[in-house]
Amino acid sequence: MKFSDLGIAPDVVLALESKGITSPFPIQEQAIPVAMAGQDLIGQAKTGTGKTLGFGLPILERLGTDPALGAKALVVVPTRELAIQVAEDLVLACSNRQIQVAVIYGGKAYEGQIAQIEAGAQLIVGTPGRLIDLHNQKKLDLGKIEVMVLDEADKMLDLGFLPDVEKLFSYTPADRQTMLFSATMPGAIVSLARKYQNKPVHIRVNDPDEGHTKAAIKQFIYRAHSMDKDEVVARILQATGRGKTVIFTRTKRQAGNLAEELIQRGFSATALHGDMSQEARERSMANFRSGKKEILVATEVAARGIDVDDVTHVINYTVPEDEHAYLHRIGRTGRAGRLGIAVTFVDWEDLTRWGNINQALELGVPEPVETYSSSEHLYTDLDIPAGTKGRTGNAPAKKVEPKAKPKQEKTAKPSDRKPRNRVRVYKKD
Repeated sequence: MKFSDLGIAPDVVLALESKGITSPFPIQEQAIPVAMAGQDLIGQAKTGTGKTLGFGLPILERLGTDPALGAKALVVVPTRELAIQVAEDLVLACSNRQIQVAVIYGGKAYEGQIAQIEAGAQLIVGTPGRLIDLHNQKKLDLGKIEVMVLDEADKMLDLGFLPDVEKLFSYTPADRQTMLFSATMPGAIVSLARKYQNKPVHIRVNDPDEGHTKAAIKQFIYRAHSMDKDEVVARILQATGRGKTVIFTRTKRQAGNLAEELIQRGFSATALHGDMSQEARERSMANFRSGKKEILVATEVAARGIDVDDVTHVINYTVPEDEHAYLHRIGRTGRAGRLGIAVTFVDWEDLTRWGNINQALELGVPEPVETYSSSEHLYTDLDIPAGTKGRTGNAPAKKVEPKAKPKQEKTAKPSDRKPRNRVRVYKKD
């Protein structure tokens, strides 16, 4: 099936084809006709299954080729990174139309975002806090919104954003079209749908084995040792066929330190964590998405909502908190029909946590194999060329400090010598 078969206009189809997007994913195939008919819908699908175009293309068809200026469509997302990503996808899709997309989120100066709104952006993508803030400042008028989308609704719940989401619903007309997308449907999200949607059509395209890991991901669990872990990572990063890689750490300090260590070893790495400025985080994500940087070292919180299709490897530098976090992390790979590799390191102190994850997901690995950078199975498991070491040819040369010259004792000049105390002896007559 092609997008044109779903009623998508030729100019949008051409824009998608320019980036190699030609056939719809299942969630798109099912959601687009419902959304284009103007019905409310609930789309239930995992992250990375193409939800953005599932709601984005119907919005573009509703707006037309040259809509009047002013906000008419609102997409609410839980994180800054996801806001940027969704906006980029929508900008691509409407590149042949006179539609302006404004991306609104906190952590960045107001002026540029207000300028986008005042320029007449018809499609607004943003996070709840900043959207409410600009509405309260009378800078963003949501009174003419025709269609509203709540994306990653379960993440909104996790982050405590539901009260803010309800405020945003109250700012928009009651007769708007409402689309809600979520990977899971906890009770609070069901209640939200009942309260703000009008007889929604529920579309569910999750895998039959939901809650378990995908067959497209090969998983390796190693009991690693902290002193050797960086060396193991560096050798994994030289595996045959290794492409874009996401490495998850538990703390912000770990993310920063590991990224710096990998750079020193000659790898094209960048960090993503909460201690970085918003501009630095955006730069890291843009470099990773474009391929300028091929390794992203991130904390789980900072990486929420990031959706990059061509990730070949995920490395859990530390064990995730629970089975849900584990699935969320490794789900970054094995997308769009590709095979993915997920490697998890289990420290001695994390054996209990890993045991709980293993039991919940029925992985059959209660005792991870003890693994060192020199372990033969590491090379055969991950297709690492024999003889690979933990530094690449791109590693900066180590600086050799010149040997310090031995200090010579300073000999005092005669004029510098202090007069000696002489004892005179007088002879008696």
